[in-house]
Amino acid sequence: MTALEEEYKRLKEAVVHHDNLYYKQANPEIDDQAYDRLKKDLEAFVEKHPEFLQVSLELSTVGDDRIEGFKSHQHRMPMLSLDNTYSMDEFKGFAKRLEAQFKDPNFLMTIEAKMDGVAISLTYEKGHFTRAVTRGNGTEGDDVTQNVLLIDSLPKRLPNAPEFMEVRGEIYMRHDEFERINTLRIEQSQETYKNPRNLAAGTLKLLDYDEAQKRNLNIVVYGVGAFDPTDYFDSQTQVQSSLKDWGFPVLEKFWVAKTADEAWGFIEELDQLRQGFPYPTDGAVIKVNQFSQQKALGSTSKAPRYAIAYKFEAERAETVLKEIQLQIGRTGAITPVAILEPVQLAGTTVSRATLHNEDEIARKDLRIGDQVLVQKAGEIIPQILSVNLLKRPADAKAFNFKAHLESLNIEAERDPSEATWRITNQNNPIQRQRALLHFASRAAMDIENLGTSIAEQLIDEYAINNPADLYRLSKEDFLKLDKFKEKSAENLHQAIQASKSQDLWRLIHGMGIPNVGKQAAKDLEVNFRSLEDLAKASYEALIAIEGVGGTMAENIRVWFENPEHQSMLERFKECGLNLESKTEAPSDTTSLTKKTFVITGKFESMTREEASEIIEKAGGKVSSSVSAKTDYLLAGTAAGSKLSKAEKLGIQILNEADFNQLLEN
Repeated sequence: MTALEEEYKRLKEAVVHHDNLYYKQANPEIDDQAYDRLKKDLEAFVEKHPEFLQVSLELSTVGDDRIEGFKSHQHRMPMLSLDNTYSMDEFKGFAKRLEAQFKDPNFLMTIEAKMDGVAISLTYEKGHFTRAVTRGNGTEGDDVTQNVLLIDSLPKRLPNAPEFMEVRGEIYMRHDEFERINTLRIEQSQETYKNPRNLAAGTLKLLDYDEAQKRNLNIVVYGVGAFDPTDYFDSQTQVQSSLKDWGFPVLEKFWVAKTADEAWGFIEELDQLRQGFPYPTDGAVIKVNQFSQQKALGSTSKAPRYAIAYKFEAERAETVLKEIQLQIGRTGAITPVAILEPVQLAGTTVSRATLHNEDEIARKDLRIGDQVLVQKAGEIIPQILSVNLLKRPADAKAFNFKAHLESLNIEAERDPSEATWRITNQNNPIQRQRALLHFASRAAMDIENLGTSIAEQLIDEYAINNPADLYRLSKEDFLKLDKFKEKSAENLHQAIQASKSQDLWRLIHGMGIPNVGKQAAKDLEVNFRSLEDLAKASYEALIAIEGVGGTMAENIRVWFENPEHQSMLERFKECGLNLESKTEAPSDTTSLTKKTFVITGKFESMTREEASEIIEKAGGKVSSSVSAKTDYLLAGTAAGSKLSKAEKLGIQILNEADFNQLLEN
């Protein structure tokens, strides 16, 4: 193999590898700019060496996002990607060439935000929504209609629409929803998602419909593909106006420019505005406005000649990797975290960055003492991009994950199905500490003053193996702990004893069943009414509950079948913990039965937690996000975006007085 053939093979295999990670697995290893640069390197190589052109044709189309489990459907009009640039000069060169070609006083360019999500094509026939298809390979994509139907803001019927129309848009996830889901995954000791785009892509392709229902996707539309009659639209501005009139969620900002310089001014304005957007944007899309002029310009095999994406540079900074720490979740999963020399980045001080797993450390060859390049992935999570090898200390050693675990006396093994290490010794003090802290947390048994330092002492001094051991301790036992006096020992002892009467859902949540969060615990209490009945529940009975998917049902069954857990439950019973639901099953005539509430703002007579308990005891359900399925929004003072969304969706809004009146009725 010649040197040229080896270079071509290296570039091609790299592009195929990262295409697969980006489009099919929604789990890229490199950032967008590095990915774009890699594809440009291959294109430049083939242009310089045309003898490789024929064998490279499979890479001339857009990346293919199709995966097994979904039916493919062909686009009436190809769904091409856009050429992109990070250079102002390249953009202005593109725009000025268009100006010169169309010496027309009516020549216009449109400028709009480039959403960082998943491209989607929506089909409407005789005004009715019929299908949602991903970009796929540009010619055909995966039919994801079932999951797209979960997006409440998507119009299902359009008045006075063309007989046939493909509407093009982007499915994305808001920053707050991304953070909510990652917070839940941290609580459940699961690996977090890298950025909102990856999470949106993964959610769209979920085959588990129950799990898809738990996540809130959003959509924005910005264009059309094929439409019939073909003279229905004549410009991008007309499309934008029609989409808005039909009730589609459209782009928040939309500019029209006559010249390259004017367009650049709007791009700079967008770069400032996007910092306050609640969703991820990574650039601007510039298009020729008139469809007749678009047609004259045509397209290549992969991209239109009448449009380009200008992508914003991510803010980056170089700092020192001081240490790699290991975090152990309550289920035993071990997550490495980079401890950094604090550095300013995108308006905040960054001192930590997630490393996800052992493979990422090895792939980037991260070593203690390295100078590393850091950016905020998806404008949210700090991420290490690379190492500055020129500044690597001479004594820097490769990080050995297994050896590091052994040096900490942590017994663990790597899960053969993924890149995660898990503790094998169930008596590991760190895991016991995490389980104890979770059990005592406000979202579980709410045992006040039982913090990290106390949990450490309890495990060291009294060999606490599981939360049931807490209830055998006396006030005198606590007096033997460091910094404990009569009053503090009495308070902690009373808090532990008082927790025996907590609601059943708090105990279910506190036990640490994988994937069972706060809301799932409440749903399980409502449906089974006692811990004994839950422990005996079949997989079929569990999965029949709204909000309980197959994975959660299986985890519940496996957890209760564990002899150690059965022994712990027996001790809970012996110690007098409440193992049954204390609330009466709501009657069908209760005004709040099966009604879904969202709570926002501050209240005078109650906290939001107290409002949630009132609603749930009356048979209602509390959700974290507003959707078309929401029955009431309970809004206090300083209500935010949830109030605006509820008003837009026509949801009944209650103030504190309205809520109290509803309860009285």
